[in-house]
Amino acid sequence: MARHFLELLAREASAVEFEGPIIQARAAGADPAAIEELERAKVEALKVRDLLKRRARREAELSALYDTAGDLAALRDLDAVLEAIVHRARQLLATDVAYMTLHDPERGDTYMRVTDGSISAKFRALRLAMGAGLGGLVAQTATPYSTADYFADARFRHKEHIDEAVKEEGLVAILGVPLRLGQRVIGVLMAANRSARPFHQEEVSLLASLAAHAAVAIDNARLLQETRNALEELSHAHRTARAHGEAVERAAMAHDRMTSLVLRGGGIEDVAAVVTDVLGGSLAVLDDLGRVISGDAGELAGLDAGVFEAAQASRALGRTVRKGDLLIASADVGGEPLCTLVLRSDDADERILERAALVCALLLLFRRSVAEAEGRVRGELLDDLISRPDSPGLADRARRLGVDLGAPHVVVVAKHEGQRERAAFWASSQAAMRHGLAAGRGDEVVLLLPGENAGVMAQRVAAELTASLHGTATAGASGVGGQGGQVVQDVAAAYQEARRCAEALIALGRAGGGASAAELGFVGLLVGDGRDVRGFVDRVLGEVIDYDARRGTALAGTLETYFGTGGSPSRTAEAMHIHVNTVTQRLDRIGKLLGDGWLEPERALEIQLALRLHRLGHTSGTKTVGPNTI
Repeated sequence: MARHFLELLAREASAVEFEGPIIQARAAGADPAAIEELERAKVEALKVRDLLKRRARREAELSALYDTAGDLAALRDLDAVLEAIVHRARQLLATDVAYMTLHDPERGDTYMRVTDGSISAKFRALRLAMGAGLGGLVAQTATPYSTADYFADARFRHKEHIDEAVKEEGLVAILGVPLRLGQRVIGVLMAANRSARPFHQEEVSLLASLAAHAAVAIDNARLLQETRNALEELSHAHRTARAHGEAVERAAMAHDRMTSLVLRGGGIEDVAAVVTDVLGGSLAVLDDLGRVISGDAGELAGLDAGVFEAAQASRALGRTVRKGDLLIASADVGGEPLCTLVLRSDDADERILERAALVCALLLLFRRSVAEAEGRVRGELLDDLISRPDSPGLADRARRLGVDLGAPHVVVVAKHEGQRERAAFWASSQAAMRHGLAAGRGDEVVLLLPGENAGVMAQRVAAELTASLHGTATAGASGVGGQGGQVVQDVAAAYQEARRCAEALIALGRAGGGASAAELGFVGLLVGDGRDVRGFVDRVLGEVIDYDARRGTALAGTLETYFGTGGSPSRTAEAMHIHVNTVTQRLDRIGKLLGDGWLEPERALEIQLALRLHRLGHTSGTKTVGPNTI
């Protein structure tokens, strides 16, 4: 029967299987002496089994230490080496979790460096003060400690946040050994189980051996990194010195090219061409309003608010600022921005971009001086059109400035809050670009621009001037017709109407907007010189009137009676001698025709006024109210 025990040893059977031969012998009726002999053989076989297991475990430990030494010899990545050590500690000690903490000299505590088997985020982020918890005690005393039941062990200080993290991880038994470099403890290597268990001396020794390897790995990595840093610093210093010399020489050559271009009468486009020729990539030159004056903004995706913030930083610092893959250089004069260069290029020679920004700023400053002189001429002409429309030669003066007063124009009055010079310059630039006129008059700017849609133009001027001033601008507009010299005679009246529109917007609490009399509803009837009553009635009530005309219904009359009875369907039905359901159906139809919100106070007031004007038009013999036929 001893042969059976050898077979069990050969296939590494579990301890309980060694009872099998004895049980079989008893079942076969073997005598007590044979049973006793089998018992002795079983005991010896189990001793051999334990010896084989210890040797296998020792071989595994030695193999792990050998592998760790190999990792150190081929050290490339410190993190990978430390993770391998912690993982091997967990495997060899057969624990649920293994982890390593390192000393933080700045904060005077230890922090989690590597974990294996951890499931708690709080535990992985844990920091241990010296002497706190089992790990803190090991770090403080430089002595291994183990506990079979962490929460019942009073040998170390329990801290609430540490105990909470340990409880969340579910740890019970913990072993910790110090990571030592000479006499200095740099961290702790720990193995832990989620159930109570003792740690044997050979396990402590194994973990201490792994900790020694980890300490060597950390120190080797430090020395290697210091050597690499020193070499890199020397190499970097050499490259920097060589690159600096080359950059200074190249910047000087680029500056000479740009200076030569300016002296020969070149413009911003020529300067931009030099920059892209030297640095490559895509370049956009923006003016003080953020408009592209050279280059293609479409090639420079990302021209958002962040770019303009970077431009402000560039002016404040006096150097190029990087945002993502863009380089931004901005120049100003007396604190007022003049231009911004935005470059996307692999060549980051900031000196060339900064010199180009200065050259472009000088060119723009020259352009501004010329524009201001031309703006004064345009402003004087517009002042004469408003104040002295009978002065001779106004049309000829306009023609010499490229302004055709024979075409339809729009007078826009934009009221602003301060910054008169900036507002006047903006208006002058707009007038020059659009072949119009502009003038600054106190807290407002006046523009005479070609076009016919006064409302749209007022909204555009209000929005763009607000953005330029970084403050509220409100614009009113009025159109002037273009038959021969008619514009000359109409500008003064259109100016007054546009001004009243701007003032009405402010009074109505709509500062920052833009509108003509047509967009102001019934208020437009009061401020507009034309008083387009028919147009007002059509805009407010046209859908209802047209429906009545097509279907032969009485929706307009029902609506007027409804308002006249204080908004009561029942009293409306009684006054019109119809059923209240009929009134309700008509009101539903009216609501669909007029749209949502038709009973809001301001809208209802416009509707009632339109109803009154419509009724007056039908009861008047000539169907007129004031100057307009309805």
